[in-house]
Amino acid sequence: MDIFSFFTLFGGLAFFLYGMTIMSSSLEKVAGGKMEVILNKMTSNKYMGLLLGAVITIAIQSSSAVTVMLVGLVNSGIMDISNTIGVIMGSNIGTTVTAWIMSMIGISSSNVFVRMLKPESFSPIMALVGIIMVMTGKTNKKRDIGTILIGFAILMYGMKFMSDSVSPLADDPRFETMMAHFTNPLLGILVGLGVTAVIQSSAASVGMLQALAMTGQITWGMAIPIIMGQNIGTCATALISSIGVNRNAKRVTVLHILFNVIGTVLFMAAYFIGYGFLNRVLLDKTINPVEIALFHSIFNITTTVILLPFTGKLVAISKRVIKTEDRSVAFLDERLLNTPTVAVAECNRQTDEMGRMALRSLHMALELLSAWDEQKAQTVRDLEREVDEYEDHIGTFLVKVSALDLTEADSAEVSKMLHSITEFERISDHALNIVETAVEIHEKDVRFSEEGDTEVRVLVRALMEISSIAFQAYFDSDVEGAKAVEPLEEVIDKLTEKIKVHHVDRLQKGVCTIANGFVLTDLMNDVERVSDHCSNLALGVIELADDAFDVHEYQEENLNMSNPEFRAKYQEYKEKYELPHRNRKQHSGRSAEEKAK
Repeated sequence: MDIFSFFTLFGGLAFFLYGMTIMSSSLEKVAGGKMEVILNKMTSNKYMGLLLGAVITIAIQSSSAVTVMLVGLVNSGIMDISNTIGVIMGSNIGTTVTAWIMSMIGISSSNVFVRMLKPESFSPIMALVGIIMVMTGKTNKKRDIGTILIGFAILMYGMKFMSDSVSPLADDPRFETMMAHFTNPLLGILVGLGVTAVIQSSAASVGMLQALAMTGQITWGMAIPIIMGQNIGTCATALISSIGVNRNAKRVTVLHILFNVIGTVLFMAAYFIGYGFLNRVLLDKTINPVEIALFHSIFNITTTVILLPFTGKLVAISKRVIKTEDRSVAFLDERLLNTPTVAVAECNRQTDEMGRMALRSLHMALELLSAWDEQKAQTVRDLEREVDEYEDHIGTFLVKVSALDLTEADSAEVSKMLHSITEFERISDHALNIVETAVEIHEKDVRFSEEGDTEVRVLVRALMEISSIAFQAYFDSDVEGAKAVEPLEEVIDKLTEKIKVHHVDRLQKGVCTIANGFVLTDLMNDVERVSDHCSNLALGVIELADDAFDVHEYQEENLNMSNPEFRAKYQEYKEKYELPHRNRKQHSGRSAEEKAK
């Protein structure tokens, strides 16, 4: 084996890893943000978690990526540690599918149907179909499917390069002498562990072993310990990803290591106990790529069957290894960036949480205008600070997400969230302003006239409704709900104009004071700004639902009295929030009001 064979070997490894990377990335895009939702909702049952772990690993072709995803989800507080164990076990089973696919490289037969199963026969066809889909596909999904096919073809060619590069070793006595040293099981485990840890892919290291097996120099006795070491070595990626995370997230890595180490210990115990029998019937026999895939599957399936009833014990051991408990980090974990669709889905969840805090703070602040409560006031202040923190963290994270290779739908979601977190933060700021207005009313014993007090109550009810409608439309992506916001926003604008005019009239008659006027003006300004932000949220929902949406064109055509739907909704809200009829004696007030109209 000369220097050029080594170049081919490592070049083949590079092709293999690159093919797996682009195939995995495209599979994630095709899956959309569904993986995180499925993992979050369906893993409370360990058997369902087992199935999901296997399916998702087969889909994205990387058990390490699944474990890193779990570390990020637990670190963000989305998943409970106990829900991850089934997924980890399923992931270890799912990763064996790659070995079965690669084992087809060793198929040899003159039968045309059998030859079609060889990757070198169907890979060029897959690559051709893939490149046609990438170049002609009109949607991102079709192009991503094309990239999956190309990635698979590159992966299989990488495997072919590796097997071709080591084929001269079949007749090399030096290689045979070197392989004799690997009859020591502990050395085999260390080699499998080390190689897998370095290249951070058990599939690639198993592929290298399958390529070497095609030389006819690898025996069962050599391969068994190496495969077990490879299963431990795949934990290296998760181990690296657990640096700097909370303790529950570290326990995910501990669970992954425990599963593979316990499986290795059990198999090695059986290996040594049955060594005499195995040595006579199996260990000295050469192993082929299909048999490597078979043992790889047997190891992971058997370990799962043995350990699945003891998942609670494994979680307890992980808690003993990582002892002290700490609070889950509330914000987004950067490890989620490894899976863009999951990162976008989690940003959505956290943005919704931020929105609910902003809405809660607004409603509590409005309640303080009529009934002062110091504890509620402090809660609004605390919520405002928390909303600010959310904006910082989510905004920074979204900028990083936007730099990733996203689908059009995910890009639109990121854009929507970047705008909405600003609206939420400003609404919480106005909620804090309203609290300060309530403080002034309480401490200075500001009293509005009976008419003024009634008008403020009407306005508060209208603001509570518009905020509830706008936020719910945002949370549910409800376009029809969003369309109801602008007519009510128009009604609120008219209400504030009328209330200001009425106040001037009362001021001229000596019914209200200038001090009351300052308080009322501050409140009117905050109400108008909040209703504007609610309108922006609603327009964002409508825009996301319509790719060809133009804000200005939509406002001109739909948000005016010439639109029957808008006019009917406006009239409904106008009647609902009609200010009390004023006394005839207040003629000057009505005249001013008419001017305001």
